[in-house]
Amino acid sequence: MTSSTTTHSDPYKYQSGFGNHFSSEALPGALPVGQNSPQVCPYGLYAEQLSGTAFTVGRTGNQRTWLYRIHPSAKHKPFEPFHPDQHQVVGSFDASTTETTPAQIRWLPFEIPDAEPLDFVTGLHTVCGAGDTALKSGLAVHIYMATQSMERRAFCNSDGDFLIVPQQGRLDITTEFGPIVVAPNQVAVIQRGIRFSVGLPDGPSRGYILEVYDNHFELPDLGPIGANGLANSRDFQTPTAKYEHTTDSWEIVNKYQGELFAAQQDHSPFDVVAWHGNYAPYKYDLANFNVINSVSFDHIDPSIFTVLTCKSAHPGTA
Repeated sequence: MTSSTTTHSDPYKYQSGFGNHFSSEALPGALPVGQNSPQVCPYGLYAEQLSGTAFTVGRTGNQRTWLYRIHPSAKHKPFEPFHPDQHQVVGSFDASTTETTPAQIRWLPFEIPDAEPLDFVTGLHTVCGAGDTALKSGLAVHIYMATQSMERRAFCNSDGDFLIVPQQGRLDITTEFGPIVVAPNQVAVIQRGIRFSVGLPDGPSRGYILEVYDNHFELPDLGPIGANGLANSRDFQTPTAKYEHTTDSWEIVNKYQGELFAAQQDHSPFDVVAWHGNYAPYKYDLANFNVINSVSFDHIDPSIFTVLTCKSAHPGTA
């Protein structure tokens, strides 16, 4: 059998599975044994827990990861407003921030500015959405247009989870959990609170982002389809630990309630030597999607093409 995966150069190693409890260490023995937060961690590392859900969520729904890093993540200067000239991100959708229309709307791929240096953050624009980040309810659709890699700048979204869909050019994404390469025809999810930086190995890039405020993405229930089909858990890939130990200046841009803030620090944010947990970024190759189709006579609803879903408080409504 030939592989159905998208063909592109990917130098990184991944762990397979969706929602698994993963463990990864870039140095042997960096993960504590039998404890999450010992008084003294191996290599003198700092133990931090990144919570994807409330502490008290039941075991089956609880998401969290323990990170073991060289510097505490709170070691930075105070955050200040971040206002690049070409930035336009919205976090609350009402009459004061959006133009309402009942008409059907679609758009062509947005033009990448030739003469303007933009990275993933400064080239981020909101297209549409619903709800409010402050209430942790709703979603937003963004586009990104980038002409250069992020240099000593990291991004962290405190509002929701990003589902990133490249349309042109690969993204080489450095995360606190390790690196990910995402190509067109692939998608990546980077959850709330995770720092990442985007490089452009193929030059200018653009794509789409779906941001969800309420919850996290999960695999849809298969129901009558049975045990197999659509996106299979084994095809989701999570990065392995890789760290940087630097003393150069970094800028951390944080998206909080639809506004951007920036803080300066004197070390790389990607100094996590080891980690374990079930709250981690991942990617998926759409070529692995097992399509369901009609072999008789009638039309099947578009939900048969659902790769990931984010459930709402209303059963059956994502």
